[in-house]
Amino acid sequence: MNSLTPLAPAVSADILIALLVFLFPLAYSPGPGNAFFAAIGASRGLRATVPALAGYHVATFVVTAVIGIGTGAAILEHPLLAKVLGAVGSLYVLWLAVTFIRAARVKGGDTADAAPVRKQRIGFWDGAIVLLMNPKAYYIITVMFMQFLAPSAGSNVTAVLVITAVFTANNLAAFMVWALGGRALTALFRSEPAKRWIDYLFASSLIGVAVWMAAPLFT
Repeated sequence: MNSLTPLAPAVSADILIALLVFLFPLAYSPGPGNAFFAAIGASRGLRATVPALAGYHVATFVVTAVIGIGTGAAILEHPLLAKVLGAVGSLYVLWLAVTFIRAARVKGGDTADAAPVRKQRIGFWDGAIVLLMNPKAYYIITVMFMQFLAPSAGSNVTAVLVITAVFTANNLAAFMVWALGGRALTALFRSEPAKRWIDYLFASSLIGVAVWMAAPLFT
């Protein structure tokens, strides 16, 4: 009777460990995605981050898998398309920053805008658009696969999906930590003037995200 040979894993343990070491500083250090979710957590609470987190990371999984399989890398061959994505994404994040500024004005006593601001909701598609319109995310994902997808596994969809899942889960954990941090900051400063200035602070951080996304326009 022949003994069964165990199947080799799609991605070896040492590659996974190296991948996590590579991704940790990218995900947990201050960056555009972190600022985006910290801002939502601070201004609207943890529950309000859930739809945007879902949208962002569903988009992350899809885009990462498509690039890993190879069909999504074509976007990087068209610099003009990358610039258009950066411009649209930058304007969209600027619009989100305006909603934070309006919220801060309401907390300061400008009741004329109170009703529309309270109804303003950052949802699933807002999170997805922030990822989809960020060409730098495409470059980061491409570099990740160049480093951690073995050439012999280039057509191995299982290996691509494993790396994609690790990348997405790591980002999700990091952004949840930052959302919690944003909410903790709001809880620490309970007065209305302090909360108003926190909204201004995170609106400024979103403006910084918009500038970061627009950078390809000037290169």
